[in-house]
Amino acid sequence: MRYASPQLAVNTEAEAPEARAEVRSVPSVHLKAVPNDVPVSDDRLDHFITENGLTFAGRHLILDLWEAKGIDDLERVEQAMREAVRIAGATLLHIHLHHFSPNGGVSGVAVLAESHISIHTWPECGYAALDIFMCGDAQPMKTIPVFRRAFETDQSQITEHKRGVV
Repeated sequence: MRYASPQLAVNTEAEAPEARAEVRSVPSVHLKAVPNDVPVSDDRLDHFITENGLTFAGRHLILDLWEAKGIDDLERVEQAMREAVRIAGATLLHIHLHHFSPNGGVSGVAVLAESHISIHTWPECGYAALDIFMCGDAQPMKTIPVFRRAFETDQSQITEHKRGVV
């Protein structure tokens, strides 16, 4: 039988006068052992994807944008994230963005029913790092042109990882 590892959730307030970190332990989840050659039909895996004989939890895209513009503008970042969620067919639960000073970088996350989109920007370098992870019927690859257009760049690198392969 396979078991998921315990996970840690970390919540920090790095710019607060008295920085604090909260660490919570999330209990292990027991997963049913599934041989690779057996089709998965367990209801607990209802948002898993089966494609070309491979069953996995979701697509995790790592998107690097270079020569990006407007990545220090909170409103622009938020609108790009909202549009990306819409275009991908995902369900937005919450967006949280933080604007750093003095350099103007932005870090944040759009929490989705299907997982998340996160962004971290370095405006002084024209660089933005995004993680786009979605399961189920959502289509994370459709977010790439949204972010390229929003930040006016065609300088990008994309890596895809299939998460939770069974």
